[in-house]
Amino acid sequence: MDEKRVERKVRPPLCFFEMDIEKRCGFTTGTGTYAHPWFTGVIALVLTVVFYLIVTFLPESYYTDLFLKRGPTQHAAVFLGFWCMAILLVKRQKLRVQRRALEFNAIPESHQFVLSSQTADQVVGKLHENASDPERFLVYNRILVAISNLKNLGRVSDVDDMLRSMGDRDESAHETSFGLVNGFLWAIPVLGFIGTVLGLGQSIASFSSLLDNQSDMSGIVASLTQVTSGLSTAFDTTLLALVIALVLQLWMTLQKTNEEQFLDDCTEYCMRQIVSRIRILPYEQAREV
Repeated sequence: MDEKRVERKVRPPLCFFEMDIEKRCGFTTGTGTYAHPWFTGVIALVLTVVFYLIVTFLPESYYTDLFLKRGPTQHAAVFLGFWCMAILLVKRQKLRVQRRALEFNAIPESHQFVLSSQTADQVVGKLHENASDPERFLVYNRILVAISNLKNLGRVSDVDDMLRSMGDRDESAHETSFGLVNGFLWAIPVLGFIGTVLGLGQSIASFSSLLDNQSDMSGIVASLTQVTSGLSTAFDTTLLALVIALVLQLWMTLQKTNEEQFLDDCTEYCMRQIVSRIRILPYEQAREV
């Protein structure tokens, strides 16, 4: 019992593979807030099936017809909408995990501590005290890369440049992680326009056939319902697609803003915890000369 208590006390408070939702579900996880497309695709498929099961059992109305009786483009738009939503939800959870790393210090808790090639191992040890897998946290990974090369660097500005280079790489990965969402946000309105074209084509074909087959006005009026159903498909498909795209675009903008703020916080963290504590020892300066 005493050994177990000691293990619990020394166990790092952060463990990426236990906190990450993709890893807990058995999927491979990417860097930072990157969401695995297959994992989020499975979530989207399940949500789409559940959604349509619920809509099927609801009383018939304009809104149920909007999803069930407006052609296949509606189903595709809803599925892509749920896929975008799943990606943004997973990214939100991953961002929360990454932010946890900023709550802990990366250096020993001493005002007298000076970071040099001789004390670099203490920083590495501190990071492993914070997280069992510190390389999986963006801010810790920046520090580990800089620390591992500290003995080969001659100036504080060199370390700063390396940290900034890692920051630029993280920003590039941040933009790439939204690539699939951007593609879906382009495809959803296109699906709406395709539904519009199909609906207008259906209306024109129905109108042409009723003019050919009906000789009296009463028959023409009775057959106009086929024309109006095509027009409903034409306009409702575009309406639904634009609403889905609008909501997701606003959500994505908010998520991107939060992630960009997090990257800025990582840069400030590295400046405060690492760059401001670096000192080049005299014998290192002489060796460089």
